[in-house]
Amino acid sequence: MYKVYGDMVSGNCYKIKLLMQLLGIEHEWIHVDVLKGETRTEAFGEMNKNLKIPVLAISADEYLAESNAILNYLAEGSVFLPKDRLQKARVLEWQFFEQYSHEPYIAVARYINKYLGLPEELAEEYLSKQEGGHKALAVMESHLKESKYLVGDALTIADISLYAYTHVADEGGFDLNTYPNIKRWLDTIESTPRYINMLGQAT
Repeated sequence: MYKVYGDMVSGNCYKIKLLMQLLGIEHEWIHVDVLKGETRTEAFGEMNKNLKIPVLAISADEYLAESNAILNYLAEGSVFLPKDRLQKARVLEWQFFEQYSHEPYIAVARYINKYLGLPEELAEEYLSKQEGGHKALAVMESHLKESKYLVGDALTIADISLYAYTHVADEGGFDLNTYPNIKRWLDTIESTPRYINMLGQAT
């Protein structure tokens, strides 16, 4: 059985939990509290030298880190990862977008606001994330105007990757009511059979 080391309120961890739930993959979830320094132990460093969650334990001595790498590993051969070469590359295209153009703004703004309480010394950094975050949301909004999902006509791990932090973007100060196509896309994902939220609850 797989073991996953992570924190469900982290978008990068939640995306793993969501995919495993959708696929019905049995696993043990091991909570790791980053704020308490639980990734900075020798034992954790042996699993991931980068000292970040999530980590997927494939076996007693085989570990995989980086959320989108884990998604691709778990989704291989499933309906959530296209077999077509170009479509599979489209999935990766959105996953790279998520890590480089979306997450650094939306996830960081959320962290500063929700978990650090928007301290005065980080107010400028928080505000600086707003422009980049809205730029990323605008890209998604434009694409989703023409498409139900990010890639093709079915849910893929591209959607799961970007759903994780997008659906809680308001916690970083981003008003999603100005993005109707994104709102529709979020509703579509949340109506998927076996869907669970960040609290591990079916909706």
